[in-house]
Amino acid sequence: MLRYPGLRRRPLSKIGELRRRMHALVVAEARGGVIDGNSVAAVVAAKRAVGSGSISILVCGEGSDIKSAPSGVGKVFVAAGSGMKKLVAETVAPMVLELQKENSFTHLLAAANTFGKNVMPRVAAKLDSSQISDIVSVEGSNEYVRPIYAGNALARVKSSDPVQVITVRGTAFGKSDGNTTEFEKVALTSDGDNKLSSWESEELTDSCERPELTSARVVVSGGRGLKSGDNFRLIEELADTMSGAVGATRAAVDDGYCPNDMQVGQTGKVVAPELYIAVGLSGAVQHLAGMKDSKTIVAINKDPEAPIFTVADYGLVSDLFEAVPELTNALKK
Repeated sequence: MLRYPGLRRRPLSKIGELRRRMHALVVAEARGGVIDGNSVAAVVAAKRAVGSGSISILVCGEGSDIKSAPSGVGKVFVAAGSGMKKLVAETVAPMVLELQKENSFTHLLAAANTFGKNVMPRVAAKLDSSQISDIVSVEGSNEYVRPIYAGNALARVKSSDPVQVITVRGTAFGKSDGNTTEFEKVALTSDGDNKLSSWESEELTDSCERPELTSARVVVSGGRGLKSGDNFRLIEELADTMSGAVGATRAAVDDGYCPNDMQVGQTGKVVAPELYIAVGLSGAVQHLAGMKDSKTIVAINKDPEAPIFTVADYGLVSDLFEAVPELTNALKK
């Protein structure tokens, strides 16, 4: 047995002490004073990473005046100035870095959505940390699992960075144990002027009050088989009968059938609803990466050899222009 002078094993009690000192900051989104579901998933992941350590969240922009937070959150930083209503990454990232400088967080997390993917790489670069993206499991305080090769393999990643910057796949983590109103609220002052970029405008599509795609219980998606954007009304009517959301393949988006925010897939949104209905889409690997974790998958396609049938729980080989209206009418009865 070799012994090295000056080196000694750290007692287990000390390891536990270090774990208790861990504390995380979750960069969260809120709408109407309620924390977004994907951000709640990031809080759940943070709790698993830091164990009994503390968790804080940063809420910016419209709807940031929250009344409750996911259980386990002890402090809420709120940034809601006149220039903070609409956020850009160049404004949020410096705020995260300033909070990190003042509080020495060990973990910085955000949802792996458009907002998180825009903000967190800037934070990681400034901290000289290697970002761990799109995690689906927490195996320890510095060990995570994330999908690679369009979800066909899982990589176990271990980080040695003193500050870990992480984005979390919202569909991979369950809901919080509950909410709490007992947290410290800290107001941050910022005019939102980063002298680099500013929010100009946005155009919102009329979704007839459908649920948000990533949090919907039912999702109906269409592909190039619909042949035109006008024909998307078929799956919209089907989705509305089940209070579901409407998605699309990259091919349908590229052909101009529907807007980009409806895209499901590796380069779009990742969904895992209780029911996913795939209409007129082949089932390309890029699309499967965004929906194959759905609880039940139903495929409607006139090609019996379409790859979508290999992952579907139920398949209907039929012309969608006949099958979808019949299904919609049956559900309306």
